[in-house]
Amino acid sequence: MHSSPMTLTQFLIEERRRFPGATGELNSLILSVALACKSVATEVAQGALAGSLGAAGSTNVQGEVQQRLDVIANDAFLRCVEWGGGAAAMASEEMEAPRLAPAEQAGRYLLAFDPLDGSSNIDVNVSVGSIFSILRAPPAGESASDERAFLQPGTAQVAAGYAIYGPSTMFVLSVGTGVHAFTLERSIGEFLLTHRDLRIPERTAEFAINTSNSRFWEPPVRRYVAECLAGASGPRGRDFNMRWIASLVAEAHRILMRGGVFLYPRDRKDPARPGRLRLLYEANPIGFLIEQAGGRASTGLAPVLEAAPQELHQRIPFVFGSREEVERIERYHAEDTGDADLDLPLFQARGLFRDSVSA
Repeated sequence: MHSSPMTLTQFLIEERRRFPGATGELNSLILSVALACKSVATEVAQGALAGSLGAAGSTNVQGEVQQRLDVIANDAFLRCVEWGGGAAAMASEEMEAPRLAPAEQAGRYLLAFDPLDGSSNIDVNVSVGSIFSILRAPPAGESASDERAFLQPGTAQVAAGYAIYGPSTMFVLSVGTGVHAFTLERSIGEFLLTHRDLRIPERTAEFAINTSNSRFWEPPVRRYVAECLAGASGPRGRDFNMRWIASLVAEAHRILMRGGVFLYPRDRKDPARPGRLRLLYEANPIGFLIEQAGGRASTGLAPVLEAAPQELHQRIPFVFGSREEVERIERYHAEDTGDADLDLPLFQARGLFRDSVSA
């Protein structure tokens, strides 16, 4: 028994003992990721004092304006992981193609990561984070630098997690044996286990969605949100609270800690883009954590972890959280006949929050 909180290193050693054939490379890779997250946490905490806020003057492969901290965070991951061992190659939101680890350090795993999720919020001091997914590298003789090596479904993940840089810095991890959260003790520079076996309540009275896109939603999503907003007098028979942080890590963390449901569904805003969030390094790792904690992660139609990736930076609709709510949303999609939009008062001409006072 540990008289004081277990460190991340101690936790990983104990987990490794459960698998006698383990080589330690996975532990090494996770600790390298944790080191990168500590570095990013320091940069985020310094904010304007470090001169790291604002746009970097460049765009990433997806045409999005990079923030200075996007670049700093990406460099921190590359620096820590390349020489930490365990990874054969790395793929990032900020890089067009995978990057091979040095040959002398190459390991048996692939790392896909979003170095700074929610970076558009950094200038207003809202919580941001880093997300990562670990997959097995291809067999010897096959190149890990080919993006096809990363095109594995979420069910193939060996481990996944995120760091959240908020009032405290936390590292949330699953190696397939539940979800555990570690809080950074800055005085000693260690992540200490503070939340073991996180579980998401099956029911909830909170949902998160960007209502500014309501005019583009499909009928099943419009139906679900309208029923939640109708409250105790509506078909759900209870009141719901709406949350929206616009940071995937922060939304996921809230749901892991107290339940809820998050929706970034497919919509008609950009027909060429089936979803907003990236499958390999956002939806899959968050979905893995949610499922490990007893929740459900979906495209709105089917389990997101079963989706077959087609390209490295593929986007996908994403719904996750308390199991009952996600299953309800899936049921509404299954019941949708493709007819005209629902005739719901909450979505009539005067908008979602129309004045209820008669003219």
